[in-house]
Amino acid sequence: MNNAGDATLEHHWMPFTANRDFKANPRLQVRAEGMYYWNDRGEKILDGVSGLFCVAAGHNRPEIREAVYRQLGELDYAPHLQLGFPGSFELARQLAELTPGDLNRVFFTCTGSDAVETSLKIALAYHRARGEGQRIRLVGRDRGYHGVNFGGMSVGGIGRNREAFGPLLPGVLHLRHTWQPENRFTQGQPERGAELADDLESMVQTHGNTIAACIVEPVAGSTGALVPPKGYLERLRQICGRHGILLIFDEVITGFGRLGKPFAAQTYGVTPDIIAMAKGITNGCLPMGAVAVREGIYNCITEAASDGGIELFHGYTYSGAPAAVAAAVATLEIYRREGLFERAAKMAPYFLDAIFSLQDLPNITDIRGDGMIAGIDLALKDNTPGKAGRAAFLGLYEAGVLTKATGDTLLLAPPLIAEESDFAFIAEKLRRVLA
Repeated sequence: MNNAGDATLEHHWMPFTANRDFKANPRLQVRAEGMYYWNDRGEKILDGVSGLFCVAAGHNRPEIREAVYRQLGELDYAPHLQLGFPGSFELARQLAELTPGDLNRVFFTCTGSDAVETSLKIALAYHRARGEGQRIRLVGRDRGYHGVNFGGMSVGGIGRNREAFGPLLPGVLHLRHTWQPENRFTQGQPERGAELADDLESMVQTHGNTIAACIVEPVAGSTGALVPPKGYLERLRQICGRHGILLIFDEVITGFGRLGKPFAAQTYGVTPDIIAMAKGITNGCLPMGAVAVREGIYNCITEAASDGGIELFHGYTYSGAPAAVAAAVATLEIYRREGLFERAAKMAPYFLDAIFSLQDLPNITDIRGDGMIAGIDLALKDNTPGKAGRAAFLGLYEAGVLTKATGDTLLLAPPLIAEESDFAFIAEKLRRVLA
């Protein structure tokens, strides 16, 4: 099916979409290669957001396609409950080479939402295994996005994602977000705001040793690329360490080179206890997520179980599915061979300069970014939240650039293969549409 006329649209309930509006005026992508999509009208669309922050190596890589094809010809599916598949162990080894510190034990999931859920459950299981089962509270952050499962929604802090689903998990606390008006139009980490991490210290004073884990995105991505103030993540790390709280980094967006190193933890020099990852792990071509934990966490949980007993009652049908594993191994090889993480670090200043060149536009109220991700806040349109963002998203699509709009914020995160000419094209279209 290559155009809207070939498809009946009514049966598909689309995620995070104005379904009635879309089906009245569909935007269908039918082909992709490199930096571009082509829609069903034959129009070429520059991918300014890596699909959905996941296509870091560019679209339609033959190496990944062929690896998946070979794997399906050998072993299509293998369960991981009391059985194994050699490829998943090799992928875990390769991921352990990329993660910081001793985060060298890897649990495979299906998506980023599952990776977050797994991280939270591991944190709770760890404290129970070490005799501190009273640690049942979880700490998230306002404006945080941690997927759509109940644990992730509970620690998340985007109101519209939560409001229709009841009280969610009990005992969850939220730090204040890190956006501050005095930090507007800052490239990289703002100078002010490290003291916001002290919210966690205040929570400890109130709730004592009942807090199990604190989860944050190093850069709060979906809400609008909120870059951490200098010293903020370091202070969170210190507070967590002082009080026996596990620090979880949700690197579903920032992992795999978005900030110029394998993970934002390395970019910012702060090592958490757990990292949740997904998206770029397979270059977006097949669903997959993973959780990397400190060796001591793995040992504590596994050694607490009886001999021959299952240590963690958790997992997924498609944990470490062979085709996804093959895609991930091929993707990591592309990252290594083409030096894409290093390339991202080299190209980031050009990308950020192009986006920040728009700060003179009167309807832009803030721009921020680090590495190869940036957010642009737009002034309200007709006093209606979300109207300006939607209009900009649609206008840019028609102009030939795919972005993501969250409310009245536009997000840019192009593939790591992007050239300076791509940044200039994005900036030119942004200026034309937003002006």
